[in-house]
Amino acid sequence: MATARLDYVAPWWTYWLHNFPHLNFLFQSVDSTFTPEEASYQQSLILLACAGAIGLGVSLLVLAVYLVCLCCCRRDLDEETKKPDTCCVTLVAVVTGLIICSAVGVGFYGNSETNDGVYQLTYSLYNANHTLSGINSLIAGSQSSVDTGLKQHLERLDEIFATRPDYLQTLRFMQLMVSNVIRELAALPDINKTKLDLAAFADQTANVEYYRWLTYLLLLILDLVICLAMCLGMAKQSHCLLITIMGFIMLSLILSWGSLGTGTATAVGTSDFCVAPDKFIVNQTKDFISADVAHYYLFCRPNLPNPFHQSITICQRSVTTLQIQIQGLLRFSVPLFPTAQRDLLGIQRLLNLTELNLNQLTALLDCRGLHKDYLDALMGVCYDGVEGLLYLSLFSLLAACALSAMLCVIFRVWTLMGSREKNYDDIDEEDPFNPQGRRLSYNPRRSNTHSFCSYMSSLGSQASLHPPPQSASNSTIPPPEYMNQSMLFGGTPRYENVPLIGRGSPPPSYSPSMRTTYLSMTDAQIRHFGTDFQV
Repeated sequence: MATARLDYVAPWWTYWLHNFPHLNFLFQSVDSTFTPEEASYQQSLILLACAGAIGLGVSLLVLAVYLVCLCCCRRDLDEETKKPDTCCVTLVAVVTGLIICSAVGVGFYGNSETNDGVYQLTYSLYNANHTLSGINSLIAGSQSSVDTGLKQHLERLDEIFATRPDYLQTLRFMQLMVSNVIRELAALPDINKTKLDLAAFADQTANVEYYRWLTYLLLLILDLVICLAMCLGMAKQSHCLLITIMGFIMLSLILSWGSLGTGTATAVGTSDFCVAPDKFIVNQTKDFISADVAHYYLFCRPNLPNPFHQSITICQRSVTTLQIQIQGLLRFSVPLFPTAQRDLLGIQRLLNLTELNLNQLTALLDCRGLHKDYLDALMGVCYDGVEGLLYLSLFSLLAACALSAMLCVIFRVWTLMGSREKNYDDIDEEDPFNPQGRRLSYNPRRSNTHSFCSYMSSLGSQASLHPPPQSASNSTIPPPEYMNQSMLFGGTPRYENVPLIGRGSPPPSYSPSMRTTYLSMTDAQIRHFGTDFQV
């Protein structure tokens, strides 16, 4: 039916979703026709919704494997530079943040499109309900006025014109016309008997849409906050902040996969309806609306006859005939029976009101008004609504993958932070570029002891490697003054912190080879070099 429509064509994405495999719990193929009352079709949609749970399980499994590999196969850091390679981690973090920001943008667009589609659906439902309520009120009002008001006036006129058979014959003809009007009005559709309340359905749809829109909005904001908090946590290198971020990432990951499954199932079910909406509506309304009436309002083609045209025409002709008869009685019977004027004028007012109701009823029963509301509802659901659900599903998929990668990045950052702290603890305390070594130098007792031990061990090693020649003259030479002061002030033998005595020049560079050369000098050599520096 839907393929023959000229004014409504289902979009291509609904056909694409309609061709998704529909399987029941036994993994048997199910007809993709939209039949929500059947258990097998419900199972197929539930199975599609469980795809989000499967994706969540796969993500958690990948994260667990990555965490195990990260703990068991940690590569050693470069011992020379003692600086972890964070380039790859930073690049992955940046790419992950960009993906999440892009996904959030897609999600905002999809959420807005879905909300617009549902709003158009509810607006059309309210308009259609207003039209149907107007039809029902007009039919009920016309039936009440004709059935009670006209009959009462005709009964009193029958008593007044009891002596005039010609007037009584006119009254019998009028009663026949009234019966025709009542019978044809009863043939028109009674909305109350159908128990179809479109306003209640629109209210429920609007409430569900409000909470759906709010849930997605909070999820989008949560993803943005997580992205910003991750950047802050990596910059601050705070363990507490990273743990908090991981908790929120797990929450958002669960919500993302859940929204993906729910959105996919909803989009597929809605697409099944959008591919053949007429068939579903005809099947649902066959108990209280005939097939020709349903086709008239669903298709609204010029070649389709109005099923209520004959009833409305008979009512209008009967009312016109009654008005002609009343005008004749007012002209000829009132001079003879003045008491009949009140009832005749009452009948004329009721006929005028009935004629006005019939004209309004003719306009409301025309297919163009309800058909326009029907098309607007289809456009809102099948175009904006399903398109928005597709964008929301894309957002959920991108966000779930990006959040999984973000967890891997945080795990890696955590290990790098632990490795960096360990490397700081392993740095030599004597290194002047080590902040911890500089802090230790403020402890005089520890510094002096360590320097002294280092100096003595250095002397022992140097003496064992290069034994100087022993002589009587050399044994009487006192130790150099700058070496004595170096030991007294707790300095290390590698760095000179005390200037030379009696000279304003900076101390010469010191190395173990120079010390060995100096210790092996003779007295003549020392006096020869005494002009260059003074010990």
